[in-house]
Amino acid sequence: MKSCKRATELMSLQLDRELTTSERLGLKMHLMMCRHCRKCNVQFQTLHRLAHDRSRSEEDSKG
Repeated sequence: MKSCKRATELMSLQLDRELTTSERLGLKMHLMMCRHCRKCNVQFQTLHRLAHDRSRSEEDSKG
């Protein structure tokens, strides 16, 4: 993994599609070494889950 910038790109991509094996391994290695990116990844996952939950809640209230 060349940089934290690439790692954050992959974190975002993994919310939309499955990463390739190479992408997944590169991100995993980077996250093992970079505590800042680990924290960022948790935040990405949390935001994604909250947005999904809110969307589902709005759909349920519409009927």
